[in-house]
Amino acid sequence: MASGERIFVQAIRRYCADHGIAVDVRAGGWLITMRRGEARHFAFGYDIGLNSAIAHRLANDKSATAEALTLEGVPCVPHHLSLNPKLGKNVVGPSWRDAMLELLHDHPQGVVVKPNEGTSGRSVFKVTTEAELDHATSDVFSMSTGLVISPYVEIEEEVRVVLLGDVPLIVYSKQRGTDWRHNLDAGAKPVLLEDGEARADRAKLAIDAARAIGIVFASIDLVRVDGKWRVLEINSGVMMEALGKLHPELVQAAYDAALDRVFGEK
Repeated sequence: MASGERIFVQAIRRYCADHGIAVDVRAGGWLITMRRGEARHFAFGYDIGLNSAIAHRLANDKSATAEALTLEGVPCVPHHLSLNPKLGKNVVGPSWRDAMLELLHDHPQGVVVKPNEGTSGRSVFKVTTEAELDHATSDVFSMSTGLVISPYVEIEEEVRVVLLGDVPLIVYSKQRGTDWRHNLDAGAKPVLLEDGEARADRAKLAIDAARAIGIVFASIDLVRVDGKWRVLEINSGVMMEALGKLHPELVQAAYDAALDRVFGEK
């Protein structure tokens, strides 16, 4: 096992070793081929291939996810899409900045600007002024074809649910550190939720969200705002690096269950 490999890659190696599956790790661990007999399966990034192409694309698009959840009546945090003006006026339209300014003016407490696709809280900005908005949009558009704007809300609690079908494999809260964000990469700490009513309620909302976009294996971020729970994001790639350092057996079991589904074990 290569030193410094991601926990995701280590988990796949262990599963394949235990099940007589040949594994070939390429591109620094970002592309993995798994072979057993004539069967061949790929893992790419943090995606093991259980989700349909359309569910994967919806989950990776924050604006599309919010629209799909709203259509199904699943409470969620709004994500308003703005396309990069470099795509051209015929695609973006002439009033893209006016639309963003209107959103900012409608939410005097501020808005959050971030890439429409992406994870780990990178290039995420809290914006309260036009100057901050211009800085944020310039940064995001330098690396992305689109951004989303959400109203800034005081998050009282955030929970992540790792789902396989309708089964909540892992449910944990993110204990925020000094940063205003709850991203694990920004210093938040994962704390497992024990079995009980709270865990069951969070799992039910996550299951409703997963069904709304037809996703099978995902991690779903939920936030409590003004005492009410809603969906923040759905992640098609299930990343559990921070959690795996604290609860390696639990994370291995979750990936094992998903890989069993890939190889038709259960």
